[in-house]
This record gives sequence, C-alpha cells and structure tokens, in this order.
Amino acid sequence: MGHASLAPQRPEPDLARPAASVASPPAPPHGPFLLARIKAVLSDRSDERVAQIAAGNVFLVRVLSAGIALGSQVLLARWMGKFEYGVFIYVWTWVMMIGSLSDMGLSSAARRFIPEYTERGQTARLRGFLCGARWLAFGISAGLASIGALIVFLLGPRLDPFAVVPLYLACATIPVWGLGQVQTGIAQSYEWPNLALIPFYILRQVAMTALIGAAWWLGAPTGAVFAMVAAMATSWIVTLGQTVWLKRRLDAKVSAGRKRYEVRTWLATSLPIFVVESFYLLLTYVDILALEHLGSPQDVAIYYAGARLLAVVAFVYYAISGTTTHKFTQYHVAGDHVRLKQFFAETARWTFWPSLALCVGILALGKPLLSLFGAGFEAGYGAMLILAIGMLARAAVGPAERLLNMLGDRKPCAAIYALAFVLNLVLCLLLIPRLGIEGAAAATSTALVVESVLLYVTARRRLQHHVFLMQNARPAPAAAAE
Repeated sequence: MGHASLAPQRPEPDLARPAASVASPPAPPHGPFLLARIKAVLSDRSDERVAQIAAGNVFLVRVLSAGIALGSQVLLARWMGKFEYGVFIYVWTWVMMIGSLSDMGLSSAARRFIPEYTERGQTARLRGFLCGARWLAFGISAGLASIGALIVFLLGPRLDPFAVVPLYLACATIPVWGLGQVQTGIAQSYEWPNLALIPFYILRQVAMTALIGAAWWLGAPTGAVFAMVAAMATSWIVTLGQTVWLKRRLDAKVSAGRKRYEVRTWLATSLPIFVVESFYLLLTYVDILALEHLGSPQDVAIYYAGARLLAVVAFVYYAISGTTTHKFTQYHVAGDHVRLKQFFAETARWTFWPSLALCVGILALGKPLLSLFGAGFEAGYGAMLILAIGMLARAAVGPAERLLNMLGDRKPCAAIYALAFVLNLVLCLLLIPRLGIEGAAAATSTALVVESVLLYVTARRRLQHHVFLMQNARPAPAAAAE
C-alpha cells in the first residue's frame, strides 16, 4: 500500500468521450524506439562498451592492414622480380622477428605500469615511465642493432654478397621498432587505438609501397637494397611522426612536473614478459622452421598458405588483448576483484565467439581460397582443419596470459609457453616425417590445446573463480523488494 502511493497515477478516463478514446494508447512506432536504442548504445560509456569499441577498431585496422599487406606483397613481387623479392623477404623477416622483441617487453609493461601509477596517483612515476620507457627501449634496440651489424661484418665473407647491404639496412631499422612498440603499448593503455596502430600497420606499408612503386614507374632500380632503404626510411619517418602525435596527446592528458625513473622495477617486470613473448614467437614459427628441414619447399608453401588464411582469426585475440589488458591492472590495483573476474570472463567470450565465426567462414571457403595461391594448394585444407582446433582452444580462454602477466604471475606464463614450445618441437620431429603437413598442424594444434588448458587452470586458480567462456560474467541480480 505504502509503495503503491508513490507510483505515478494513471489519469481517470474522460467518460464524456466516446469509448474509443479510453482505449489503451497505441504502441510507440518502431522507428522512434529503434532510434532510442541506437542512441542508448552510442551514449554507453561503460568499461565494457569502451573496450568493445576499441577492440572492434583494432580488429578492423588489422584486417585492413592484412589486405594492404597482401596487395603490397603482390605489387613488390611484380616490381622487384622473384630473386630480389626473395632477398627482401628474407631480410625483412629478420627485422620483424628481432624488432618484435627489441623493446624487451616494455610495450606490455606499459599496460601494467600506466594504469597502476594512474590509479594510485603516482604522477611522478607515471611521467618517468612515459618518458624513460621510450628512451630505454630505443637504447636497447640500438644496442641490439649494433650487435647485429657487428655480426654481419664478421660473417660478411660467408654471407651471400647480395644480402650484406640489405642486412646492414635491416640493422639500421631495428632501433625505431623498439621505440614504436613501446609507443603502441602507451597509446593502447590510454585507449587510443588509432594512434597505436595506424602509423605502423597502415601508413608505413602504404608509404613504403608508394616509394618502391614510384621508383619502378620512373625506371629506377627496385632491387632488395632500394626496398630496404624505402622500408628503413618509412619506418623512421612514421615512428617519429607517431612520437610527435603521442607527445601532444600525453601533454593534454598528464600535467608537467617532476619525473621519477624506476628502471630496475620496469625491467624486473618487462623481462619475464619478454621471455614469454620470445617463447610465443618461437611457438609461432617452429612448425614452419621444422617443415623447412624435414619437408619439401612445396610442403612449406602449401602449409604456409593455409596458416596465413587462418591468421585472420588471431586478429580477434590481438584486438581484445591489446585493448583490455590495462583494465586487468586497473581493477587489480583498485582491489575490485569481483569486477576483475567479471571483466575477464567477458573478454573470453568476446574472443571466442567472433573467432569461431571467422573459423567457420574461412573453412567453408577454404578450398576456393587456397586455389587462389595456385594449383595443388588445396592439399592444405586438411592442415587448416587441424590448425583451427588449436586456434579455437586458445580463443576459448581469452587473454589469460595477459591477465596473469598483469597480476604478476609471469613465471608460470613463461613456463607454460616454454612447455608448449618444447612439445610442439618434439611432436614436429615425430609427426612431420610420417604425416607431412598434417603432422606439423597436429603438433601445433596439440601444443596450443595444452597451452590453453594450462593457462585456464592457472588463471582459474589465480582468480579463485570459474573463468571459462560459458560462465556468466555478471552476478545474479538481487531479489526485488517485496
């Protein structure tokens, strides 16, 4: 009774009007209702909504980047010729492998320290990291580049003459990769995905292709040396442009003042992450490397084509992990363990279901897509089916490795990835001679399944909560008052 008096009173019907006038008002038209729903979605600024938008943005950028890369590689192969293009790809692969690790894990550490310093109000430490981490990464990368140049000099007489100069140019490219990696981690920690990804994944590729295309159109040499000059120049220019852009955004976000540098603390956190990322990189390439030694070049080509088609599925994991990792630290530092559990369970679902949809779509068109690479590539379809199992297993646990790293459990992550790498290598050695490319796929997929199970068990033990993708992420609502 008491509560009923507070409810809005329905007006009394006007008995002088016809009966039709007292009928219930018509339902609101569908159009305005739909517009209201769209407005509500667009105005939602919850953590989940912001993370979803950022992850979707990252995924679209990576897909666009993959399309540009594919078109770029086709053009470069035509402009350069098979031999020079092969030299360029060989050298550029070294740049990608070393460059991806040249920041020593500081890019991932940014997602740990920036939200932690911000949440605790430690502004001096925050300023120190934003400035010092970039210089530190640049210095480490420059040191690695110098060691690489020394190795090229010492091994010069034993190297193919046509690869020496491109390798020197590759060493000159490495320093900005370390800087760019850290700047990407900083930008993603502040939820600036365009600043994090567009310079490297879009602008650099377009600029490099345009330079080589201009040289080809003008009739200038377009060999591996010029291609590496173009790659080096565009990497430096784009990264320096990103540096200026990032500085302007940070100046508006973080007030000027005293800086406190804690290099030892940063490295103590980043180096175990570096070990994890190193094993992850080895796990990514071990099947290809094993096939090169145990199979034929045709096997490598067919297997690589199938694996590259499925690589689009991994963009979902990259997008989700890159845009949500800093939130794990934020909730952990704030002591909001319930929200941390909920948010991680949500990220697992965001990772798995789009990955499943992409897998189904790619496998449904698998043979026609493989035929685009040439005759006989359809033989890689069986390997694709096997690889998809491992990729879905990894997607099912979401960014569990990122969660554990942000919570300080870096040693278990390193141990899990090391075990997965060793398992993959051993299975490759056993299965490839017997089963060929399907053996390589089975070895990789088995390693991914084992890795995912161990990450799930470790994350569940760490959170003391069920974190699988089918778990309801939100607590049940409290019963309404009678």
